[in-house]
Amino acid sequence: MSLKESKIGFIVNPIAGIGGRVGLKGSDGEEIVRRALGLGAKPVAPQRAKEFLQELSRLERNIQIVCYPDGMGEGEVKDSGFNFKIIGSVKQPTTAEDTKKAVKDCIKEGVEVIVFVGGDGTARDVLDAVEEGVPVIGVPSGVKLYSAVFASTAKGAAKLVSEYLGRRVAMRLGEVLDVDEEEYRRGVLSIKLYGYLLTLSDPILVQPSKMPTMVVEDEVENQRAIARRVVRDMVDDEIYILGSGTTTKAIADLLNLPKTLLGVDVIKKDKVIVKDANEAQILEAIRGKKAKIIVSPIGRQGFIFGRGNQQISPDVIRQVGRSGIIVVATRGKRATLDTLRVDTGDSQLNEELEGYYKVIVDYNESQVIRCVA
Repeated sequence: MSLKESKIGFIVNPIAGIGGRVGLKGSDGEEIVRRALGLGAKPVAPQRAKEFLQELSRLERNIQIVCYPDGMGEGEVKDSGFNFKIIGSVKQPTTAEDTKKAVKDCIKEGVEVIVFVGGDGTARDVLDAVEEGVPVIGVPSGVKLYSAVFASTAKGAAKLVSEYLGRRVAMRLGEVLDVDEEEYRRGVLSIKLYGYLLTLSDPILVQPSKMPTMVVEDEVENQRAIARRVVRDMVDDEIYILGSGTTTKAIADLLNLPKTLLGVDVIKKDKVIVKDANEAQILEAIRGKKAKIIVSPIGRQGFIFGRGNQQISPDVIRQVGRSGIIVVATRGKRATLDTLRVDTGDSQLNEELEGYYKVIVDYNESQVIRCVA
């Protein structure tokens, strides 16, 4: 535990991740937020903020938290038991400019580290405002989380901050990446590097940046071989929830079914039940039926749940059961992975999903990979 009171900045983007479970592939822009709310979406960031603070309070007590009012951190911090200071003012609804102003004001208060709750869009706002020498760490709450400045989980972020305050963790520069959401919704993944943020360094607790899949002939043939293996084992009366990506698309292609490349589809062997499904549609489609989930980990990061496929929610995973999870990865992607990871937003479920998984890497080959939360 720290010997003197440390001061950290804490910034919550209250709308971050709100479009995930309803299948909107992002939360940027007022229109998307309105659509998400209209589809019944619930805020994600406040719960992630609470989870971070609860874990931090278990590890550290000698801290003053500096934050902005209302949904940008005040509500969660007031319930945390920490000494705190509320600064600044915010608009309703909050904007990117509020985040940037919060970063600058926290730095003026002399914080040692800035913790932000959000996604890649929030990381870009922090990048625009932060000053050299002040480290940041993101609590993952967005739909898009490709940047290398996020902890793997909210609890992981708390452990990192505790380690940093105790001078037990190093710093490094992490890439800030983001995608064009409009292109993303059309099935085009266009990732752009916006810059680098000084962040905390840990090979397990900090996620690396996403590594895009290289579409080369060997990779395509490997995907086809994996698809043949998966289709061979399919049964007529089961429902399959296909996660996003080119490897799962190869499965749909072999079945002559359309696939949402960057979305989640619900299928049977001979038909599509729901294309580009949201959480509610998935739950309705599998209620009372046998179902399996087929997912491919994100290159280098290793996440099978909680990054870009929030539609496959804790409720969906529990209804299917751990035994119904099928993980597929090409040899090229497998080479980038040390472990698989999960960040479902449900700590208990994350722990239940830890352990070892048999990952299909070719028609006649599977490899056992450990999964961590």
